[in-house]
Amino acid sequence: MTPVLDKAPARPSVRVPARFRHLLAAEWIKLWSLRSTYWVLGVGALTVIGINVNSAASNADRLAHQTQRPPEPPGFPDRPEFLFDPLTTAFVDPAWQLFMIIAATVGAIAVFGEYSTGLIRTTFAAVPDRQAVIAAKVTVVSVVMLTLGTLVSGTSFGVTQMLLREHGGLSLGAPGALRAAAAAALLAPLCALVGMAVGAAVRHAAGSIVTVIALLLLVPALFQGERYRWVKEIGNAMPLSAWERLVTNPERAHDLGKYPLTVTEAWIVYGAWATAAVAIAVLVVRHRDV
Repeated sequence: MTPVLDKAPARPSVRVPARFRHLLAAEWIKLWSLRSTYWVLGVGALTVIGINVNSAASNADRLAHQTQRPPEPPGFPDRPEFLFDPLTTAFVDPAWQLFMIIAATVGAIAVFGEYSTGLIRTTFAAVPDRQAVIAAKVTVVSVVMLTLGTLVSGTSFGVTQMLLREHGGLSLGAPGALRAAAAAALLAPLCALVGMAVGAAVRHAAGSIVTVIALLLLVPALFQGERYRWVKEIGNAMPLSAWERLVTNPERAHDLGKYPLTVTEAWIVYGAWATAAVAIAVLVVRHRDV
């Protein structure tokens, strides 16, 4: 007769909480698993750099022709001299406005992408701590966009000033140059965080993109008048206005209008928007059902 052996009692399964480094790795994989991430960031960066370089090359050609043209005959008025700001050439408004939308779109996709596919349920089932999930998303997106912003800003400044080296090109040691390059680099993670907040609140692709464009570009355009101070102050509180102030050549600070931002106030706007965006993303995700 075969003896009956007592079965050892089954050990209860122990759930090991995910560490923050594991969340970072997961968010990194999610971000780069989308082909659109490579295309959007790669094409966007090349487009922004290309617009700035083209502007510098055009200005260099005009300045070269200006120095080579013969003097006007007696009795004819002299042609007006072509004047330009080499610092502004590295930070052309349309190029960096496009970069703002690209960065915000990537930030929004990092959030609403999971909601649209339903993957967010799996994420929160594996990691119930929603605040930690959002913190990991914020960290990964901020690092990626800061790296990209630094690359685009540094390349744009370096190449444009090299093209203008014979026409007043600047070095990073020139007044306002390092500040402008840093402000342009930080613009990418700032807008990405704004996109994350919008994506968490809207949770829809088209709605998030439209909201981001309206918030970052259209609203500042509506509050640029200087007739009423409160209108201008609202415009000054927008990221675009802060960026424009930070990339302005100190020699042209007197052309900023009636109610200009100071450099300190512009940096405060940067910090306030980044902090508010993270806070909104965390609060929305924590207090709304999946």
